Amino acid sequence: MVAQRLGRAAALIGAACLLTTAPVGSGPATAGERPPVTESATVVPVQTTGPADKRFNLVLLGDGYTAGQLPEFRADVEEHLNVLWSIEPFASYRSYVNVWAVEVPSPESGVDCDPGLDAPRRNTPLGMGFWGGCDPGSVQRLLTVDSGAANALADLVPGSTSGNRQIVALANSDTYGGAGGTYATASGGNALSSLITPHEIGHSLGGLQDEYDYYGRGVPGGTYEGGEPSSAHHTVLTERQMRDQRAKWWRWLGEDSEAGGVIGRHEGGLYGTKGVWRPSRHSIMKTLGYAFDQVGREVMVRAISSKVNLVQGHTPHTAPIGADRTVWVETLHPTGGALDVTWRLDGRPVRSAAGARTVDLRRLDVAPGRHTLTATVTDPTPFVRDPAVRGSAALTRTVTWTVDTAVTTRPVPVAGDFTGHTPTTAPVGARSVVYADTTHPDDRTLAVQWRLDGRRVDGVGDDRDLDLSALRLRPGRPHTLTARIAGTDRELRWTVDATPATAAYELSPPLRTVHRPGRPVEYVYDGPFTMRLTARDDRPGHVVSQFRVNGDGWYTYYGWPTDAGAPFRFTPGGTEIDGLVYGKLGTPRVVPWDDATPEYGTHTVEYRTVDSAGNTGPARKFLVTLVPPAAG
Repeated sequence: MVAQRLGRAAALIGAACLLTTAPVGSGPATAGERPPVTESATVVPVQTTGPADKRFNLVLLGDGYTAGQLPEFRADVEEHLNVLWSIEPFASYRSYVNVWAVEVPSPESGVDCDPGLDAPRRNTPLGMGFWGGCDPGSVQRLLTVDSGAANALADLVPGSTSGNRQIVALANSDTYGGAGGTYATASGGNALSSLITPHEIGHSLGGLQDEYDYYGRGVPGGTYEGGEPSSAHHTVLTERQMRDQRAKWWRWLGEDSEAGGVIGRHEGGLYGTKGVWRPSRHSIMKTLGYAFDQVGREVMVRAISSKVNLVQGHTPHTAPIGADRTVWVETLHPTGGALDVTWRLDGRPVRSAAGARTVDLRRLDVAPGRHTLTATVTDPTPFVRDPAVRGSAALTRTVTWTVDTAVTTRPVPVAGDFTGHTPTTAPVGARSVVYADTTHPDDRTLAVQWRLDGRRVDGVGDDRDLDLSALRLRPGRPHTLTARIAGTDRELRWTVDATPATAAYELSPPLRTVHRPGRPVEYVYDGPFTMRLTARDDRPGHVVSQFRVNGDGWYTYYGWPTDAGAPFRFTPGGTEIDGLVYGKLGTPRVVPWDDATPEYGTHTVEYRTVDSAGNTGPARKFLVTLVPPAAG
């Protein structure tokens, strides 16, 4: 397989984004007879955060991996996932997601029409193929999947349905390709493959549109002539009109974009070069490697949250309850921050229970008669500013009970035990929210006591969630975190990895190296140079390396588009590959018609890592001075 992949990597691969957001249909039948696709399939739970029927299920399918190549499928899955978890909002909502890999040995290696229409058809379980399923009227990078086979395999995951899952099909290929729609597809082993997946999920899950300004590679897209786009991240309005009308991304205007630059009005998108504008100079929906900007991120928060229910369980409310008991609600637990819970009795806040998951009605001195008790669960994420999104069912849920003081509760003995918790099988990061849910006796509230390295952790807000970022753990030896139910021997234990992976860079030989006191090391070039980033961690798992130039958006390091093992290449004007441009030093150049003027002078290059536990390493930097060749 290594030789096969190296051979395929020489094919011209291309690019930042894909053409289609249309649903991926069934590709043509491959050569030979295929047995029932489910016959030899194995469902492998990769990440389990809760019952499948209460989670968003990401189902990863592999096609064209023979039995001997399944370890490569597993490695591709790990890399794709770790890159996904390094990107917001997936990083903060990772705990909403179950991940399943469905392994099906393929009779033949590879997929159809890879890399060209004259390539042989292959007998594979999912019938994946480039060129839109070997259609001469399509484009090479459009990678389709047999929808019936994909659904049949995903249906093997107990509790998953079309309403609570997203299918991602990975093809055993090093050719650049993918698609977004009902199903997301991506090649498994291309240098940019792990960045294709979040882009296509942006299409498939979030309904986001492409932001690039071309349809055919290397050809400007012309002028957009339609009305105001329905897309949340495209507009024909001016910034003033957006503010006056409170339309589109007016709430984010003027802020530094998470993808680099400033959120404003940047011309080009929806395959048009002129006449339509997007929020940021670049984002993952325009250029693979960057993050979602705030506008796309808000859309994705709603999309992910709409696949789950913030309220996971609660005291039964189909009949009146007495005022002589405790009432409880269980919530989801975002990795990036705890949810808010507000209790109200007859519309008035129960301040003594602010944030708590349980309220003891016996302590409220409830007046005789009937009353209304509510618990409202809200996601306070700063990723959302639109009140309509905040108030939607995706981010706000309310449970209502009728409390009747004439009703008497007959307590049923319930032992104190944990019912759900952050997985203990892998280390948690130093900025994660760790949670522990318990059983719910009617006659008392169970308290969870947290300890870090044996020392009590107090003042953590609601006792079901512990935000480790508040503890400001320093890198060094791993820590031990425990959660114990007070008065019992029931205890959970986690290893806290507070040490990020380390990164190192290697540059091609410069003209000279300059060391000045109090300044980063400076390298002087008069032309192209290469940069290789490597990462080391004291724990297993794929580490994501990132870099940025002159404070622009963080860009995921992947090697070079045509070879994941090659270093990234910077040039004064960038390198054109299949109609897109990579590696211009200074202001990024994405398409050939972007400004190619060399930016001579000194540039700051920063680099960092994101490890498999979610720890982001400190940014380190060096300087690169680009001088005209004659001045070298």
